[in-house]
Amino acid sequence: MTIKKHFNLFLIIFLCSLFFTGCSNKGSEATIIVAAAADLKYAFTEIGQKFTEKYNIPVQFNFGSTGQLAQQIANGAPADIFSAADVASVERLAAQGVIDKQSISQYARGRIVLLSGKAAATPLNTLQDLLREDIKKIAIANPEHAPYGLAAKEALHSAGLWDQLQDKIVYGQNIRDTMTLVESGNAEAGIIALSIVQAGELPYTLIDDKLHKPIIQAMGIVQNSKNKTAAQKFAKFVQSQEGRAILKKYGFILPGEENEQQ
Repeated sequence: MTIKKHFNLFLIIFLCSLFFTGCSNKGSEATIIVAAAADLKYAFTEIGQKFTEKYNIPVQFNFGSTGQLAQQIANGAPADIFSAADVASVERLAAQGVIDKQSISQYARGRIVLLSGKAAATPLNTLQDLLREDIKKIAIANPEHAPYGLAAKEALHSAGLWDQLQDKIVYGQNIRDTMTLVESGNAEAGIIALSIVQAGELPYTLIDDKLHKPIIQAMGIVQNSKNKTAAQKFAKFVQSQEGRAILKKYGFILPGEENEQQ
């Protein structure tokens, strides 16, 4: 084959690749960035896949602790939606003009569970079991910036155990990091979000939600988002029948179903 023929073949392949790339991107909108609390990792990953299939809008997630994400967004980190594990963080950003106040909505209420690690002699059934000698480390998310960690601390306080257990407490940066401490054997037990333990294999017990303040989760659209229309579609999809079914599957209590117990 001559050099000219090689060149013609290369040109044809290159033009074809451009054509098919153009076809595949036809109708696709810009990627939206969703900064979401770590307890949403599994539920929002599934919701994001369904959303992209339906609207042809790619979604990029940034999962982390609510407090750390709020600080990042306030400092200009790219995000179109902030989905927090509490209401206060979203409202604080709205007060600063970072979040569109009119876009704020409450989409779910979370639950916490007592998780037993493989290093525990036997599964734990009550918070009082954390006093056992074989339980040397108890993982909770850092209550300074993680709402689920704060709920765990409140529950231990309400049960009259916080002071006795403080020497055993180890902190995760967020609730997913906290679960990793238990899964890896670095802690014999943990207090974790129900929404992420179901994906694992460790035994857990629901903690009475009367022992802590309600974990009301809220989201809002970032004021300087360049993809507000797509962001609004995502927020609406989360609260659609399809989105609610996915949230419910991962153990969230939904608006209008507050009296329903898991």
